[in-house]
Amino acid sequence: MGKMSIGLGPSSQGCPVEFTLSVIGGKWKGILLYHLIDGPKRFNEFRRICPNITQRMLTLQLRELEEDGIIHREVYQQVPPKVEYSLTDLGQTLTPIILQMKQWGEQNRGAVAAEK
Repeated sequence: MGKMSIGLGPSSQGCPVEFTLSVIGGKWKGILLYHLIDGPKRFNEFRRICPNITQRMLTLQLRELEEDGIIHREVYQQVPPKVEYSLTDLGQTLTPIILQMKQWGEQNRGAVAAEK
């Protein structure tokens, strides 16, 4: 089920940051979106890129991103079947946010680790 169905849709008066996090939050969505910036990926490519994600979780996260209109799932009718995931136009608007998150992580990883 997509996160927009939990009452945080565009017409909601809730916090915009909460809404954004409902769409891209969690352990894996940001990582999946980051890897889609460079172009379409197949399911097994994600499994290689993110070996710690279970197949079930990967399927769930991709499905939620698709339901929210962030990614597109293209099925090619061939043998064996081929499925590719890519950013939609709406998903492309998240690219600067994802890249800023990457930059922040690179710049501040040591500082946060030092606080622990």
